[in-house]
Amino acid sequence: MPTIDLLSGRSVSRMADPVEMGVTLPDEARLSRTFALLAPNRMSVPPIFTRVATDDGQHVDLLAKLQRLRGSIYLEDGAIESWQLTEDGRHSISSDETSWHLLSMRYGEVAGCARLQVHAPTIPFCELAVAQSALAESDVWGPALRLSVMAEMQRAQVEQLSFIEAGGWALAPELRCTTEALHIALGSYALGELLGGCLGLSTATLRHHSASILKRLGGFSFMWDEQALPAYYDPAYRCEMELVRFDSRMPSPKYRGLVDNIKDELALALVLCGTTKPATRQRSSMALANVQQVSMSQRAAFRN
Repeated sequence: MPTIDLLSGRSVSRMADPVEMGVTLPDEARLSRTFALLAPNRMSVPPIFTRVATDDGQHVDLLAKLQRLRGSIYLEDGAIESWQLTEDGRHSISSDETSWHLLSMRYGEVAGCARLQVHAPTIPFCELAVAQSALAESDVWGPALRLSVMAEMQRAQVEQLSFIEAGGWALAPELRCTTEALHIALGSYALGELLGGCLGLSTATLRHHSASILKRLGGFSFMWDEQALPAYYDPAYRCEMELVRFDSRMPSPKYRGLVDNIKDELALALVLCGTTKPATRQRSSMALANVQQVSMSQRAAFRN
């Protein structure tokens, strides 16, 4: 199905993804990479993790580093503007403080990251980040989005799993089109398993092939009434997005062994917890500011 621009109705072509290209990292690069994890608090860390430390200073430092990486990449890609960053170049959103973060570390610096926000499956749909997406605003696709996500959340409740929103993907430019992108994505499956298993979703960009990578690793489109929800252009983030669902227990069989290896690696990785009380939840200043830039006439167009 082609990407749909909800404002203009135009179709957007897609590019080949790095999974198909089969590009790999040089041996030196693979050996220099380690994983680290940031946990929202100590109570959220299962006993399977063996290296857990509570250190506000290190937690704040690594969170700032991943936010700067995200900020520089998102700015370069045109997803945000410079005024949407902090003075020191960080892309900071409120859910960062209440989420797990998977970090790919190279020579002491953050080279890649992903965010997993863990929800109880009873959370109201309106409190999910996806509820603020452009697709949710559409009169045509909004109801289907809400019902399909709620059905997945009900399934998570029945199967006693968590429900996760994954996002915040960022990878240093020199690692794009390498297998490190796969390790970050598969790391989300592995982390979900270590946290007890989860069903989840990601509003993944088509830029840099994030959505296609997630599908090839085991993700699926959300369906309603036997029809896949379309990819769409989201003016809040100024890029093309696709909603992908996944089950941490069921990666593609092709990558099952690699997920298990990453699980073993993550169980031994450093887990840093902060003690500072998270700020009151609110919509990210970046998303809110972008939404405010969309005219009333444009928002009315979402409903057509």
